[in-house]
Amino acid sequence: MNITERFLNYVKFDTQSSEESESVPSTPKQLIFAEYLKKELENEGLRDVEMDEMGYIYATLPSNIKKEVPTIGFISHYDTSPDCSGANIKPSIVSHYDGTDIELSPGIISSTKKFPELLQHVGEDLIVTDGTTLLGADDKAGIAEIVQAMCYLRDHKEIPHGDIRIGFNPDEEIGMGAHHFDVEKFGCQWAYTMDGGDLGDLEFENFNAASAKITIKGVSVHPGYAKGKMINANRLAAEFVEMLPKDETPEETEGYQGFYHLLGIESNIENARLSYIIRDHDRETFEDRKDFIKKQAELMNQKYGEGTVSIIVNDQYYNMKEKIDPNMHVIDIVLKAMQACDVPPRVEPIRGGTDGAQLSFKGLPCPNIFAGGVNFHGPYEFVSIQVMEKAMQVIVKICEITAGFND
Repeated sequence: MNITERFLNYVKFDTQSSEESESVPSTPKQLIFAEYLKKELENEGLRDVEMDEMGYIYATLPSNIKKEVPTIGFISHYDTSPDCSGANIKPSIVSHYDGTDIELSPGIISSTKKFPELLQHVGEDLIVTDGTTLLGADDKAGIAEIVQAMCYLRDHKEIPHGDIRIGFNPDEEIGMGAHHFDVEKFGCQWAYTMDGGDLGDLEFENFNAASAKITIKGVSVHPGYAKGKMINANRLAAEFVEMLPKDETPEETEGYQGFYHLLGIESNIENARLSYIIRDHDRETFEDRKDFIKKQAELMNQKYGEGTVSIIVNDQYYNMKEKIDPNMHVIDIVLKAMQACDVPPRVEPIRGGTDGAQLSFKGLPCPNIFAGGVNFHGPYEFVSIQVMEKAMQVIVKICEITAGFND
């Protein structure tokens, strides 16, 4: 099976996670794919294949050398984003892309004006959606690359490597993927998430992240007799949104700039709920942002009465740079592997997070490598087959270089 066939098999499964669920995994349909993936790994001859009751999958490609070298790992998540449907995905292949707009379905156009990233892939074979769902390259491309690399190493015994561990998990898209990942069982000195974007992406800086849930209690009174009595939670929700800086949102920021992102509002006159995420690369500024949003809730209570607005802020993950800096050999190996595979590295901060960020703080240094997907979380997502193949080659080369790590 080639990497394209493997990827297309994977995206047949709807594995969308849910922020509203408290179960693990957050949606039972993720386990259907997990079972499929577990059987595939067994059929491909990997060792120690196991899946726990939460859908975390672990497996080993045993060493083919006699000397002791570090055990390293490769990790990807199999859930897809709640932001866009992942059901009944209808992928198609645009062979030898010519640089023009792509008609995904009648009337649905992926244009080079809106998505200039397409022009970086002229001449390549692109897998696209029909414009009604996401594709799932985030992160089934990463899974396909890892599995394909393990099969390649299995079949090319002339390439030396130590023990290679692989891990696949649910619920990364809702910030929970690493929470139940068993680092001790994984047993690696370091690992890599294959969850980055386009060719050459190498990331070991990411946002510090928190969620904020705001609840507003209103008072419903007949509008004809509401003067001095009604507290309209709808209006207070809108007022709260206006209290946050308008130029510190995702659509107004880039690079190292942080933001407040309103995920959703549910409201009526008596009750309103707002869901935010808070992001910043700088830890001190991150703490300031959390304090600021809490302060706005206090100001609302001073205006409308104590208990009108309540807020819960929870940290989600932190900037992995703090844990990678003392272990820069982990990055040096990737840079050597990319050079050997003719991949120009693009070292940039992640304007988001990966499971690797949380795993780094659990004692497993874990930077992020490109998987090839572009325009994640929406119907214009695409992935280049050639970039997936390059990512697979980089994995193989990392394993080979690590085999000489102690020389």
